[in-house]
Amino acid sequence: MSRDQIKHIVVLGAGVVGLTTALSIQERGGYSVAIVAEVLPSDPKSIKYTSHWAGADHVSRVHEDSRQTKIDQDTFNVFWELSAPGGAAEHCFMRIKSSDYDIPEGEGQLAWYPDFKVIDKHNLPPGVSYGVEFSTVTIDTPAYTNYLLSRFIAAGGSVIRGSVQHVNQVVEGGAHIFSESKRTSPVDAVLVCTGIGALTLGGIEDKELYPIRGQTVVMRAPWIKFGRTIRNSDGLGTYIIPRRSGDVVVGGTKAADDWYPIPRKETTEDILKRGFALCPELAPPEVRAKQAPSIDDVRPIIIEEGCGHRPARKGGIRLEVLWFDGRNKRVPVVTNYGHGAGGFQSSWGSAAIAVELLEEALTRF
Repeated sequence: MSRDQIKHIVVLGAGVVGLTTALSIQERGGYSVAIVAEVLPSDPKSIKYTSHWAGADHVSRVHEDSRQTKIDQDTFNVFWELSAPGGAAEHCFMRIKSSDYDIPEGEGQLAWYPDFKVIDKHNLPPGVSYGVEFSTVTIDTPAYTNYLLSRFIAAGGSVIRGSVQHVNQVVEGGAHIFSESKRTSPVDAVLVCTGIGALTLGGIEDKELYPIRGQTVVMRAPWIKFGRTIRNSDGLGTYIIPRRSGDVVVGGTKAADDWYPIPRKETTEDILKRGFALCPELAPPEVRAKQAPSIDDVRPIIIEEGCGHRPARKGGIRLEVLWFDGRNKRVPVVTNYGHGAGGFQSSWGSAAIAVELLEEALTRF
C-alpha cells in the first residue's frame, strides 16, 4: 500500500476504550493512528483517568439488551484468549471462579460464562437465597492499559499528549498541532473515546452523560483466588475482585452525579464492613488459624483507597458517526463512549463496532 493510500486517524482519549479502539484500527493495516490524550496510563493515578480505578472483572449483567450482550461476549472472548497461559498479556489477567449471590433468580444473564452452574441452596451463605458460579477473568487495570499502549506503539501507532477543547481543532489541524512541533497533519477521521470528557468536549457536549462515582479499597491478600459479589435490594453491589499480582479490590459504591474526587473515610468504613461480611477470608490465614477473624484483622493489609467517575450515559454506549467540516472535505467523527461501569468488559466489542462505522464512513469518499 502506498503512502497516499494510508488513512490518517486520530483517537481522542487513552482510557481502556480509546486504547482498544486505536489498537483495533492500527493493527488492521492501512491506517496511521494517533492517540491524543491529556492523561496516559503510565501517569500517576488521577481522578481524570477512570481506567486506573476500575476493579475490574468481566461479569456482564445486562438485561434484555442483545446488542450489549454481544458486545460483552465478544470482549470476553478476547480476554479469555489474552489470559491464556504463556501469552504476552497473561500477567494482566487472572482466571478465577466467581460467585454471584442474590441475582434475580431464573434470569440466566450469566449462563453463557464457562462452567456456569446454579449453587446448591445448602452451599449458600447465611441469608442468601440464590446464587450462581462461573469462570471468568479479572484484570489488573494499570498493567493492562499499559500493555495496550505498548502494543499500540509497537504496531506503529503514535501518542501525543494534548488537551483538546473542541473536535474542530483536530478535524482541521490533525493530531500534531498538540505536539511540540505544532504542525498541521492530515486527518481522515476522528474517534471520540473520551469517556466522561465528552460531556464538555466542544462539538460533542453530550448532556446524556453523567458520572457514577465508585469507591474501592485495595488490599494485599494473595491467598484470595476467587471472586464474590452480592447485591442488596437497591442494587448496590459488594464485590471481591482478586488480581494476579496478589492485590484484591473490595468495593464498592454507585453514586450517580457525585463528582467528589477523593475517597471518603465513612465510605471506606462501609466498604470494609460489607466486604468483610461477604468474605471473612480476607483476614490473613495465620490469623484465621488461631481465632475467629474480625474486621480489624484486615486493616493492616490495606494498601490503597481510591475512587473514579464511571462515564455513564442515558441510553447506553454512544456508537454513531457525526460529520464535521475539515479542510476541503467532510470528516467523519465516530463516537465510542458512555460505557458506565462496563468499560473493560465492553472494550473490544464496542471497538469492533466503532471500526465498522469508521470503515463504512470512509467508503463515502
